[in-house]
Amino acid sequence: MRRGLTALLAAGCTLAALLLSNSPAGAADRHGDGRPPVRPAPHTVVLDGTRLQRASIALHRGDPALTATLARLTAQADGWLTKGPWTVTSKPQTPPGGDKHDYLSQAPYWWPTQPKTADNPWGCPYVQKDGVRNPDVDTITDHDGRGQMFASVYTLSLAWYYTGRAAYAEHAATILRTWFTDPATRMNPNLDHGQIIPCKTDGRAIGIIDFSQQFTDVLDATAILDVGAPGWSRADHQGMQDWYADFTGWLGGTFAAAEADADNNHGTFFDMQLAALQLATGHRDLARQTVLAAEPKRIDSQVAAGGGLPQELARTRSWHYSTFDLVALTRLAQIGRHVGVDLWSYRNPAGASITDAVDFLLPAATGAAAWTYPELEFQRFAASDVVRAAADAGDAKARAAVPLLEEPPGGDLWTLRPATEQLDPISS
Repeated sequence: MRRGLTALLAAGCTLAALLLSNSPAGAADRHGDGRPPVRPAPHTVVLDGTRLQRASIALHRGDPALTATLARLTAQADGWLTKGPWTVTSKPQTPPGGDKHDYLSQAPYWWPTQPKTADNPWGCPYVQKDGVRNPDVDTITDHDGRGQMFASVYTLSLAWYYTGRAAYAEHAATILRTWFTDPATRMNPNLDHGQIIPCKTDGRAIGIIDFSQQFTDVLDATAILDVGAPGWSRADHQGMQDWYADFTGWLGGTFAAAEADADNNHGTFFDMQLAALQLATGHRDLARQTVLAAEPKRIDSQVAAGGGLPQELARTRSWHYSTFDLVALTRLAQIGRHVGVDLWSYRNPAGASITDAVDFLLPAATGAAAWTYPELEFQRFAASDVVRAAADAGDAKARAAVPLLEEPPGGDLWTLRPATEQLDPISS
């Protein structure tokens, strides 16, 4: 009996030692023995917080494979330490509404048809060239700044979580405050002027995808910082919560309705972003409703009997947009697990599932067969994350394919960042 009690006390002491580094601001970067700290599981909306904590414990114990992955993650984080912060107020243009605090971007696949002159400075009228990006869109800096802001805070927050290095968290906090909450530089919580087409429209609902394709990274980043990051305060948390609530309200307005009704990747990303925001702001029941509604609304209309995504296969960038839509579908499935919905197991009237859509990509993803649909620039690694997500969800075909996948240019971070990313961005 005494030996059992002694063993129990020893186990408790071990756990206490593992969690000792959970103290907030000012905690040391590493334990005195040089091992990374272990922190509480964050209340993330896409990432599995418990899984992050397990990885943290494995790193603390010196897992060599995870340690090598951490080196890749921290190398990326180190690169972000000297960049940013970004703000919508720094762009040279003033949005059509007259407020520099409004986000502004230009439709990427629309091109001028006339020479630019003093009388016609935009070269109007504009025509669409699907999949062919107009470099003029980069003159409006909000789009690029938004992308760097999203990527930086996600990487920095994860790097802090696993290493305890204060500089990562502090810089992430500065970037978030500058873009979202500082009165002098904050972005208004709307996308009224996203993806404008010169001489045609001052903003389109389709521009919501500028945010929805990656905004869940910000939600997960702030959840990670909330577990006690140095430089991140309760006021910072509340400021972001207020912004999230206001933005969620804007998404429920008439301007965004067309994006909510889209039957391709735009609609999927809309649902993914909305469910994540609902979960992040404490509306778990609403998030569950959004995920459940996506079963008939997204999977029924998008996944064909053989697993292909017809709306995406018809594009000039069919491989890119198939993997792109699956980023949204698999992330939505990850959100579903937080609210008790198994989106992976749902089959539409054609008998198809998200798993079938991933399996449809496997021959090309593994290099076993060529991709036979239109694609201006085939990047095999674009499918790597969605295949990893399907493998984690229990897809035996995807699990067998994992060793054959092409590593993304930034390295395979899945074990420390187990959520699908768009690995082949064509927006910059």
